[in-house]
Amino acid sequence: MNMPIVTIKGCSTVRPCEETWTGTMALSEWDQTSCLTHVPSSFFFRPPNTWLSAPSAIVDTLKLSLSTALVPFYPLAGCLQWIGNGRLQLQCNAVGVRFIDAECDSSLDDLAGDSYLSYQPSNLFPSVDYSLPLQELPLCLVQLTTFKCGGIGIGITISHAVVDGAGAFYFIFEWARLARGKPLQPFPFLDRSVFRAGQPPLPMPPPSIDDYLQYKNWPLLLGQLDNSEEIKKKTTKAILRITKSQIEHLRKMANDKPMACGFTWYEIICGHMWRTACKARGLKEEQPTSLIIVIDSRSRMRPQLPREYFGTATFDVIAQSVVGDLL
Repeated sequence: MNMPIVTIKGCSTVRPCEETWTGTMALSEWDQTSCLTHVPSSFFFRPPNTWLSAPSAIVDTLKLSLSTALVPFYPLAGCLQWIGNGRLQLQCNAVGVRFIDAECDSSLDDLAGDSYLSYQPSNLFPSVDYSLPLQELPLCLVQLTTFKCGGIGIGITISHAVVDGAGAFYFIFEWARLARGKPLQPFPFLDRSVFRAGQPPLPMPPPSIDDYLQYKNWPLLLGQLDNSEEIKKKTTKAILRITKSQIEHLRKMANDKPMACGFTWYEIICGHMWRTACKARGLKEEQPTSLIIVIDSRSRMRPQLPREYFGTATFDVIAQSVVGDLL
């Protein structure tokens, strides 16, 4: 099967449709520790029998609604800049979001299933030229790709230093709401000073580096002195298809057990994949094993952060166990 060809039809800049606040916005410590790269997400829509809008009008609808969304979400229309000592700040200057209009000579069916892995899905996302100075990099880029079947794909990349995954999807959902002609729900909470240290700081014992699993070496396979042989092994990609009914079945199994605390879909899928990976590798029961999960601190802070907090409020947590306890 031939590789699909994606052709760029046009590139433009979408700016807030109204005047927004301009100036520098300090980034929190959580923001400072995030990577500078952009994180992609994609959404695909099969063609309905009849589009509510003409396909040619979809670009205009997305641009107009994006321009409206950038008024309350104005940090995404800015840029990052270095301020010394390895620290960043956010320049809110309404330079805008890059919008790319593209077309693909394949249909959505050609990209379905495992065949998607044999293609170059990066062609369906806006590319970021990291050779440019930091201040010239857009914080958000959007690519609308039209397929020959009439379906469309929307690829969005957002700088991780500006917002985490929860905040990024909050923006995407609100943008979609505006595109449907509906009003914006609660506005984003942009005050990043909530992560500043208290005045005066709370008295706490000095942390010990031994308490942080992040600074310890990953567990080696029993009987091995290093991971050199594991590194040499070929890594392959796979798509894990999980239906809603399967997730509900797993959740019922997990929450019916003693000491269950109402596990979420995310927790159940992570736990299921962890157990399945240990089984597939044929690990011994006494083999130590670790799993990194991402925790959203918005509801875990005291006082709680607003759900609409637009910044980085997630952090990595490493769970450790032995295979026998998992299985």
